[in-house]
Amino acid sequence: MPSLIRGYIRTIDTLNRVIGRCAMYLIFLLIGVLLWSSSSKILWTPSIWTLETAQFVMVAYFVLGGPYSIQLGSNVRMDLLYGEWSLKTKAWVDAFTVLFLLFYLGVLLYGGLVSTAYSLGYFGSEPLSFLLDFGWTFVTQGPTGAGDMLGFMERSPTAWRPVLWPIKTILCIGIFLMILQSLAEFFRDIGRLRGVDI
Repeated sequence: MPSLIRGYIRTIDTLNRVIGRCAMYLIFLLIGVLLWSSSSKILWTPSIWTLETAQFVMVAYFVLGGPYSIQLGSNVRMDLLYGEWSLKTKAWVDAFTVLFLLFYLGVLLYGGLVSTAYSLGYFGSEPLSFLLDFGWTFVTQGPTGAGDMLGFMERSPTAWRPVLWPIKTILCIGIFLMILQSLAEFFRDIGRLRGVDI
């Protein structure tokens, strides 16, 4: 395997390992939010922010930990036949089926980016160019210049009414990291088929 692909696999594995290990600790934040929710219902007036905060933390936990789960091979598989196959057959099947996963994640990322642009107040027909312009403006002009591009921000329809762009941004980042990890797994399977263990 070329050194560029080996470097890519090592870099993506390291990045997703660090992010996944940090995301594991979000479970303690989730426990704290749910504990506060339960105790406030019993002892005080119930808090209106706890249910949605718990949902947001769970989404971040799941989506940021997903690439690490793919890396460890602990994602759910149909093991009826797969467990009995040789490593080479598993590599062939994995290299083929990861293409379907990449297609699905690409469609999911596109939908997430469109939804994120909508949550930032963009209602036009070019959401991806809006996000690129928004990012470039944020880098070159800072938060003030980027803030001028924002429209009416999408809010949750609940009583708490938080803005939704932070969780949608985390969702897009997690999906993008899953795409990068899936590509690394594809290259790793190709290496196994060629007799190189990466």
